[in-house]
Amino acid sequence: MRIAIINGPNLNLLGRREPSIYGTKSMEQVLLDIQRAYPDLHFEYRQSNHEGDLIDFVQEIGYHPAFQGIVLNAGGYTHTSVALRDAVACCCLPVVEVHISDITQREAFRRVSLLTDVCAHTIIGHGTDGYQEAVQWIINQHQ
Repeated sequence: MRIAIINGPNLNLLGRREPSIYGTKSMEQVLLDIQRAYPDLHFEYRQSNHEGDLIDFVQEIGYHPAFQGIVLNAGGYTHTSVALRDAVACCCLPVVEVHISDITQREAFRRVSLLTDVCAHTIIGHGTDGYQEAVQWIINQHQ
């Protein structure tokens, strides 16, 4: 099984950026933990601070027959990008939306996700453990 993990803007700073909100674990550590938990799976990780790159990633992987799902944390584009929403809506794979913090309890502009209704599943506010939960959700869909 092959799963893509795609992160949006500022998530390259995970572990250093606002640790009181996003925790102290780096994305490298999150990925290592996931690979240890699922040693027989193949993961592809992509991150960009640029909206168009994220759209390209979703389009490329979303139609690739070797992948079984996408874990997507779109960062700030969750709340602003209709174009990314459209790319997810066209995707042929299940996309699991992940938010480290509980966006429903944050600033008003963060409470609306343009992605939730086009994603197969959403995990909000479970910290970086949400990534592993998203992987498990995709695995469960293929059993």
